[in-house]
This record gives sequence, structure tokens and C-alpha cells, in this order.
Amino acid sequence: MTGRRPSPRRSPEYAWLITTPLAAFAFICALIFWVSDPTWYRAWLGGLVALAGVILAAVAVLNVLIRRQNTSVVLTEIPLVLAIYFLPPMMVLTVVTIGAVIAQLRARVEPTKLWFNVAKSGAATSAALLVAAALPDLRGAAPGTWGILFAACITSAIVSHVAVGSVIMLLQGPRAGQEALRSAPAAIGTASINIAVGLVFLVALDATPWAGILLGVLVAAVVLLFRSFAGFFRQHRTLADVYELTLAVREHSNDGGLPDVLLGRVRRLMRAECATLWLPAQGRHPEVLLTARVDDAGLLDISPTPTAVRERALAGQHAIAVGTAFDDTADLRNTLRDAGVKDVIAIPLRSGQTTVGSLEVVNRLGETQTFRQADVQVLETIAAHAAVAVENSRLVDRLRYDAYHDRLTSLPNRRRMTDALAESVKVRAPGEVVAVLLFDVDGLREVNESMGHSAGDKLLAEVAERLRNIAGPGSLVGRIGGDEFVVTLRAESTEATVRLATEMREQLRGPMVVGSLTLDVDTAAGVAVQPDHGDDPEALLRRAELAANAAKMLPYGVQLFHPALESRAVRRLGLAADLRRALDNGELDVYFQPKVRLSDRHLVGVECLARWQHPAHGEVAPEDFIAVAEHTGQLHRLTEVVLTMGLRRCRAWADADRPLSIAVNLSARTLLDSRFPELVHRLIKESGVPPAQITFEISEPGMLGEIERALPTLYRLRDLGVRLSVDDFGTGASSLSYLRQLPVQEVKIDDSFVQGMATDTGDLAIVRAVISLSREFGLTVVAEGVESELTLELLEEMGCEIGQGYLFSRPLPYERLEAWFSAQTEPESTPTGEVRRLRAVI
Repeated sequence: MTGRRPSPRRSPEYAWLITTPLAAFAFICALIFWVSDPTWYRAWLGGLVALAGVILAAVAVLNVLIRRQNTSVVLTEIPLVLAIYFLPPMMVLTVVTIGAVIAQLRARVEPTKLWFNVAKSGAATSAALLVAAALPDLRGAAPGTWGILFAACITSAIVSHVAVGSVIMLLQGPRAGQEALRSAPAAIGTASINIAVGLVFLVALDATPWAGILLGVLVAAVVLLFRSFAGFFRQHRTLADVYELTLAVREHSNDGGLPDVLLGRVRRLMRAECATLWLPAQGRHPEVLLTARVDDAGLLDISPTPTAVRERALAGQHAIAVGTAFDDTADLRNTLRDAGVKDVIAIPLRSGQTTVGSLEVVNRLGETQTFRQADVQVLETIAAHAAVAVENSRLVDRLRYDAYHDRLTSLPNRRRMTDALAESVKVRAPGEVVAVLLFDVDGLREVNESMGHSAGDKLLAEVAERLRNIAGPGSLVGRIGGDEFVVTLRAESTEATVRLATEMREQLRGPMVVGSLTLDVDTAAGVAVQPDHGDDPEALLRRAELAANAAKMLPYGVQLFHPALESRAVRRLGLAADLRRALDNGELDVYFQPKVRLSDRHLVGVECLARWQHPAHGEVAPEDFIAVAEHTGQLHRLTEVVLTMGLRRCRAWADADRPLSIAVNLSARTLLDSRFPELVHRLIKESGVPPAQITFEISEPGMLGEIERALPTLYRLRDLGVRLSVDDFGTGASSLSYLRQLPVQEVKIDDSFVQGMATDTGDLAIVRAVISLSREFGLTVVAEGVESELTLELLEEMGCEIGQGYLFSRPLPYERLEAWFSAQTEPESTPTGEVRRLRAVI
């Protein structure tokens, strides 16, 4: 879709090149008819009757539009048949000419068009009279007379149609003229029908003049019936056109062709000269101003709508129609006159309470046509569908953009970087490498913990801006993780890539202002190149990440990938034996993170989390030793240790009149172990803890593809009386499709959504939807990652039952948890016993 300027047209004054010959022909014929019958004026009484018939036929005209022109007059042949039969030729020509002048003056057409239509009527009538004079004399209303009159009147119709086609061709070009002439069969067919009706009238009047009374009644009835049918047909056709337009708009709303589909159909439906769509600039979307005009195949980047009309429509948030049929906007008619516009309708496009643009139509086509109130209602209906289509189109564009871009920095995300890298490695010049530079920001965790995540977000945004500025024009910069940024580019060699990474790291360094503090933030850079380190995009990113992790230990902070860096798997094998020994010797710790009921701030339970302090490697990340346990078959033992410790503490709290439930994470692999329910049953009997006090949290992403196999174990656990919870809800790909299949009582919203809901409308919408959906299913909702008072208030307003996060407490070992109980909670008696209520967060 491209806008273009309209091609120039000839001035309407050129119509005199056609009007003059037509007038001259009619004038010469008039002289001949006068000389042939000097007493023609004596038939003045019949002439007055014929003049009334001609004027009536002009009033009852049916316009067939070709571009801007009316190319046929439906009823003129009926009075012409009667006039040729009953009146002298000169009287016929005089009556038709006077009738044409009166009709044109009534329509208030411009002078050039008035004289053309008068000359056309005179020339066409003269041609008909010449044909009638050249044929045998008319003798009664016999079939021979029918043929003569038919030949004369059809000649008039042909001359009239050719004249119109010629002037269109002269003014608007050969293509427009050819299109007008191609409608000749339809015009001649209509004229033939009119001639036949006129001959019927002739036969009746020739038999008795009194037949005129019956014919008048018949004509009046037919006119009324025709108008009623025409109105019904127009209404039916309008509804059908609106329906087809709605379907077309819906079909093309997401493929970028909405203006092309919308404007052309609106212009034809409204029978307007122009239809305009205006959308103001919004975010990443530039201003759109496109017009479909009747004489142009493409869309024009202009608007014939006066600015004052559009501004009033937008300011008033309602339709504005200006024209002779609308008295409430009479003050704008001068504005239209100055702009050379006859009438206009402007409709604001609204989405909810927001105006997203306007839809406008200008100049109703036709000599006597103007926009009416019914047209406003039709255009309002179309505008409502168009507004939805525009918003849907922008929403789809936003979703596509969000799917490939990081929300915080607007940089391409991991998916986009992977796709771009896949395209880059397909085409590589000899001696050239495709480089992946991964920059890991140091100290982000400390900033988040000490200053809050908003400060961390500002830091990441500053790093993204700096990296975007220092990367070359052929580079692609993206963010693929919390503190990981990637630059992909083409370089001459591996050595050149390392030098470039070093230079970029140095430029990234330097003070960054975050809030009231100025931080000196450093980065570690990992480098991987294709083809040296593989051709697979995911492998290149992974190896660049391994190199960046290794670079953190280097003073210069830049590391080129080498195979030895993939020894992490070997390290995990080494950890396997240490983990087994730690499990046997009770060296693993279990930390507890409180869970709080939001409605009354009562402490209702804790989540049990495994922690491991390795004697040589220090603190081992949970994901590392859990992965080791999964791959070495020790996950069952690890889960047993955590569950046993949790049940022991749960029993102790119950004995101390502080009943708290416990929650334990289960992996998909554990659920596939048919022996696990038996273990749970045995441990519950040994501890004496009520099963309802135990909740097993099942990670949603880990369940993908394992649902059917895990269901038997889940049902057995449910039958034991324990509670089941879907953990990390919203991060998987099939939440809604399998939520109803699982015998769960609880949904736990992933902290990535909860932490961002106070600042990101997308995350807020997801959390709101999950809470609403869970409540519809009768499930308890737990939100993890509650780290601010605002988040807490939003969750409480949305009806979330339980919260968990750093706002209440981070995971604590048992001894520190007991101290936290004393410092942060106070006992409160309830009908079910004593509970702990938070002191700090009220």
C-alpha cells in the first residue's frame, strides 16, 4: 500500500469542445423544423402538457453513476414518444430544451455542466426527430408507428450516451471514457423499456384521451411503488455491503492491507467521491493519512476533508456531518465552500474511551444527491468495526513485537536473536566469521537487593542504551536474560572479534547514575564465533554464555570460548558423589519461606527449600544440584530428605500450638515414580501430620509433555488427602488446556509476573486473568515474588488469597525462622486455635 499524488485532469471548461457542436447541431435542426412548419406554435396547449411531462420525467430521474457522472435518465423516453407522435417537430424540440433548462436550474449545477446537458438534450431530440422525419409518416397507433417511434427514441438515447462518454473521455482521459461507454448496453436496454411504456401510453391515449386520467393514476401508483421498492432495495443492499465490508475488514485487519480494503469499499458503499482514514501517530506507529478517490486506483496521501470538520468531530467525540441536509452544522458550510467540498461526514474511531483516528467521506456523488442522516448511521456502524480492526491490528503488531523484544529495553529477545543468528550463519563470505558477543552485567543482584528492582531496571536500561550506541551499524543488539546482553556481527577473524569485544567492554564501563547513586558497573564478555565453535545458533549462544561466566574470573573480563569451558557437565558428575554423601550425612539444609494469607496477614504455612553448602565449592545453586540429582537418580532421595525435614518441623509447630502447613516442590521425574505415593503415605503416618497440612507444588513448565503419565500419581496423592498446587503458573505453554485435568486445589502465580505487575500492564493483566480463572475453577491462588507494598495491595484487591516473597521474608534456616517468628509475628487466637499474625506488614 503506497500513497501517491492524483494525476492532473483537464478543466471542466474543455467540455465546451463537445457542447458547442451539440448546440450547433440542435440549432440547425431547429431552423429546418421552423421553416418546414411555420405554424408550429399553434400547438402550444399540447406543448404545455408535454412540458409538464418532460419536467416530471426529469424529477423522477434514476441516476446511474459512472465515476462522477450521471450517464442515463430513466424516464425521458416516455414523454418523448408521446411528444413526437402528437406535436410538430419544432414544438417537441422547444419543449425538451425548456424542460432541460428547468431541470438543470432546479439541480443548481454549475454553468458548464448546465449548458452541456441542455445541448445534449437538444441534439439527441433533434436526431430523434430527423429519424422520424426520414421514415414514413406516422399513421395511427399501429405497429408501423411503433417501429418508427422506437427507432427515433433509441437514436436519442444513443446520441445522449455517446455525448456523455465523449465529454468524460475529454475531461478525465480515455480510460474513464471507455468505462462510461461500456455501460451503453444497460442504458439502451433501459431506454427500450421506457419506449415500450411510452408506446403503451400512446395506444391508450390514441384510443381515447380520457385514458390520460387512468394513466396518471397508474403512473402515480407506479412511482410510489418504485420509491418504496427502491428504498427497501437500498436498505437491503446497504446491509449486505456493510456485512461484506465487515468480513473483509476482519480478514485483512492483521496483514497490513486494512486501509486498502476499508477505504475503497467505504467509498463505494457511501457513493462518495472520497473516503479518508486518519490515524494519529501512536508509539511506534506513524501517522496514517490515506484517501481513496473515485478516479484513482491507488490510495492518495491527501485528505479533502477540511481540518475544522475533523477537529470538531474529534473534540466532540461524535459524528459531524456538514451539508444542506444538516442544519446543526450550518456554521461549517462556508468552510466547505472555501475548500471546494459539497458535503462531508467525519466519524471518530473510538476504542473504549480512546480516540484512535477518524473515518471520513466527502462529496456524495450525483447531481441532486447529498448525504442524509441515514448515511451518518451507516458510516458510524462501519467506523465501529474499523476502530476494532485498527486496534486489533495494532494489538497483533504489539504482540508480535513483544514476542521478539525485551519489554524493559525494547531490544530483541533471545528468540529474535536466535532467529537472526540462524539467518546470519547461512550466508558467510570466505575468511569471515559470524561472532556472538555476550555481555554479563556484574552486580545486578546486589543492586536489586539493596535498592530494589526498579533501580536494577534502570541500570539494565542504561547498559542497553550504551551497548546500542557503541555497537556498529551492522550489529544486532539483544537482551537474552536478566543481566545478559548479546551482540551479533560479522568480523574479519576471531582475533578481531576478541579485540572488538574488549573495546566494547571498556566503553560499557564507567559510572552509571541510578537513582541518587553513581555506580561503577562492570561486565564480563564471552565470545563465540561460527564456524569455529559450531553452526547451531543455540549452541553459539550457550557457548558464549559459558565464556562469559569464565570471563568473570579474569581480570580483563573477556573470554573466547574453548571446549574446556563445557566441563560443567564433568563438574556435575563430580558433584554427584558429593551430593550422595551429603544426603547420607545430613549435610543438606532445608530453608523455609513464610506464606501469608493476605486478607488478615495470618501466617498460614511455609515452603520448604533445599540448600547445599559444599565444603570445597561453597554454596551450590539449587538448580545445579537438583539437575545433578535428576541426572544421577538421586532426586527421589533429595525429595525424601526435604519432605522428612518439613514434616518434622510441621509436627513440632503443631505440638507448640503453632500449626503451619508445609509446601514441597516436586519435579516431573518424581511424579513419574510410582513408588512416591507410598513414600508420602509412610512419612505422613510416621510424623502424625494431617495430610491436609501438606502441599506438593508441581512446576508447570516441567509438566509439559508428561501430563498423561503423571496423572495416576497425582490422583493417588490426592486420595491420600494432601493438597496439590501448580507452581510457576503462566510460564508454560498449555496452562488452560490441562488445568482442569489435574486434581489440584491451588495455583501459584510465577514471580516473574508478580514482580512486574506494578509497572507492566501486561503482567498485571496476566495476574488478573490467572486469579479470575482460578477462582472460577474454585482454586486457591498463591502469588510468589511479592516484594513491594503496591504489589501486595494490587493482589489483595484482585482477590489473591496467599502471598509469598521478600516483602514478608526471604527463605530462612530453621533457627533464623524461629527468630523471625518472634520478631515479625504475634500470636492471635482464632476459633481454630492460635495463629501467628504479621507485625511489620499490616
